[in-house]
Amino acid sequence: MVHIKLVSKDGKDQEIHDVSELEKRVKERKAAAVKINGHSADLNRIPSLKDSDIVEIIPLDSDEGKEIYRHSTSHVMAYAVKNLFPDVRIAIGPSIQDGFYYDFDIDRTFTPDDLATIEKQMQTIISKNPPFVRKEMTRSEARSLFEKLGEPYKVELIDALKDDTVTLYEIDGFIDLCRGPHLESAGRITAYKLLSVAGAYWKGDENNKMLQRIYGTSFSKASDLKKYLLFLEEIKKRDHRRLGKELDLFSVNDEIGAGLILWHPKGSIIRKSIEDFWRNEHLLADYQILYTPHIAKLKLWEKSGHWDFYRENMYSPMDIDNVAYEVKPMNCPFHIAVYKTAIRSYREFPVRYAELGTVYRYEKSGVLHGLLRVRGFTQDDAHIFCREDQIEDEILHVLDFTLSVLKTFGFDDYNVFLSTMPEKYVGPPEIWERSTNALKRALNEKKIAYEVDPGAGVFYGPKIDIKVKDSLGRQWQCSTIQVDFNNPERFDMTFRGSDGRNHRPIMIHRALMGSLERFIGVLIEHYGGAFPLWLSPVQLSVMTIADRHRAYAQTMVDTLKQRGIRVELDAENEKIGNKIRKSTKRKIPYAVVIGDKETSEANVMLRKRNGENIGPFSPEELLSLLQDEINTKK
Repeated sequence: MVHIKLVSKDGKDQEIHDVSELEKRVKERKAAAVKINGHSADLNRIPSLKDSDIVEIIPLDSDEGKEIYRHSTSHVMAYAVKNLFPDVRIAIGPSIQDGFYYDFDIDRTFTPDDLATIEKQMQTIISKNPPFVRKEMTRSEARSLFEKLGEPYKVELIDALKDDTVTLYEIDGFIDLCRGPHLESAGRITAYKLLSVAGAYWKGDENNKMLQRIYGTSFSKASDLKKYLLFLEEIKKRDHRRLGKELDLFSVNDEIGAGLILWHPKGSIIRKSIEDFWRNEHLLADYQILYTPHIAKLKLWEKSGHWDFYRENMYSPMDIDNVAYEVKPMNCPFHIAVYKTAIRSYREFPVRYAELGTVYRYEKSGVLHGLLRVRGFTQDDAHIFCREDQIEDEILHVLDFTLSVLKTFGFDDYNVFLSTMPEKYVGPPEIWERSTNALKRALNEKKIAYEVDPGAGVFYGPKIDIKVKDSLGRQWQCSTIQVDFNNPERFDMTFRGSDGRNHRPIMIHRALMGSLERFIGVLIEHYGGAFPLWLSPVQLSVMTIADRHRAYAQTMVDTLKQRGIRVELDAENEKIGNKIRKSTKRKIPYAVVIGDKETSEANVMLRKRNGENIGPFSPEELLSLLQDEINTKK
């Protein structure tokens, strides 16, 4: 009798003795596939088990199980498209977070009606319940097969493979290049939806042909699919591009250029509120505020290493007086230049410089996305220069500062990542190790749980990344803390130590919000455009019922404005119901209606944007209430 260990993530391992016993467990746990000695296997292709084999069931509701389920759905979709449009050439179709996609080369544009037709064809295939059949052949055999099938993209993928053996999957006569694993049959796919069509360059290279990418999602339960589609509807409602237009916050103009933001007056008020808060908090935290140019000589970027390691994100140099200049992608070399204008002593450390510095980076047009991915943006940048013995204290200080700022904006749920040495880097490995260990010790001391993100550091040092979760549970990369031993070396930075000799300072790069553009985009979606009072472009709408109430309303508006409240008067000749609806649509936090009673009694009822009425308040009580909420940033 063989003894096989069936491992479980809950620690309740079992012993089984043959494949039939494993198949029973697979059905009990609603598996998508299994792993045998660490290697994935399809359920309809479980090999003979040997003594001491270790088997792990991959449940359908696990992350890996969902990936297998969605990848299988992607293959069914490709088969359906091929049935409906025989001339289509298929490219790639992986699973992605919460769904899947497949890229197609076809001489027509897919429409919403096409997606509905493809879904019906998928159902026809699924109802027949054909199995996913794994096949193996030599690379040359596979290449010959796909050449005969007229699939040039598959041929190109095969040519890039290094293995002599190629894996394919066949479903009801449709064959595709794939490593697997897959579900045992298409009939297990129960709930799916095709969502959208987008353009996608082959292999993500804009020099290649533009393909059509169909996105979809699938779940093992219809209720989960329904819940997800409602979630997508909520995302659409909160889309910062739509809300930005509705609330008149910002725009992008083709005549000016893609990825370059025009801030409208109301959006500028939000930005100013954030900037004022940012500057005040930094001054309280002993930072010194800097302003630096938008361009510099190209040699500066060669010296910093950006030209060698970051060139694909930089613009072409410009010629000024026969000297090459470059628009800045970063602020750090400028802060180093300010540091070097004086002889520094160990006594003045740490030196903390902060700047809301606008930078410019080349992003491909296909990835530009409202405020979230732009070509010109303002970093809430800071650079700390300190002694090596101060690193951990400074990182602890930055962590406290970062989490405090994020909490002010309503983000108290986040994930932390420690990003380590990438493939391309500068400086000796031992310096990287010291930097990484300093970040680890700080995180451990703060008892902050974190994951290691291997190879995700920047070229000059490791970093801590903080990804906040918004009100819908989505993650957004915002804050980063990076230790840099290399730029001080490159720029020959020194300080006079207690021994009277010159020493190298340590440099810490740090951003709390990342970029203002991206951060405000995240805030718009986090709040659904309904900003807290302190950030709202208009904090209070004062509305009159009749023209005779206008004088009193205007007096109230003028008084509140003088006391710093952002208030607007709506004295238009229209019904009060229309005025209230207009205020609600603009997501103004509070409204006051002025009629005969309010004018005679000098009291007002305060209407919240959710429809709740509170009060009555005297004008002074109203002012005190608003100022308290603004100051506490509730």
